[in-house]
Amino acid sequence: MSAKIKQLVEQMVLPYLNEHGLELVDVEYVKEGSNWFLRVFVDKENGIDIDDCGKISEYLSEQLDAKDPIPNAYFLEVSSPGAERPLRKTDDFVKAINHNIFVTTYEPLGGSKQFEGILLSCEDDQLTIAAGKKQQTIPLDKIASARTAVTF
Repeated sequence: MSAKIKQLVEQMVLPYLNEHGLELVDVEYVKEGSNWFLRVFVDKENGIDIDDCGKISEYLSEQLDAKDPIPNAYFLEVSSPGAERPLRKTDDFVKAINHNIFVTTYEPLGGSKQFEGILLSCEDDQLTIAAGKKQQTIPLDKIASARTAVTF
């Protein structure tokens, strides 16, 4: 059910986002405690602001009210993906080249399931990350989760 709702929401919001030069980063439909949350993460080249979020929320609320695809009550949240942006699509990884990222894998690679370092490349369905003098190649199909990682 959650995957179907995510897909429907993506289909509803993408025309608006494309028209306004915005990028859909992710959609989450999750239960936390007794409440359901529909979260839409959006970005654009120079970042989004609260006005962008408000307009997207208004547009999406109208679409959701008209089609009513979600049977239970939920809270709609539209926001930026934040400083530690999730990386899911190949394009996300390509944009993150030369940035610090954090990756977890489904199974150990070289004895570890967690990797953090500078993303050097995303080619041939695999990433190459440099952590100090060591490099790690990670097949995209082995990635459980990935995000940009802020360093201080």
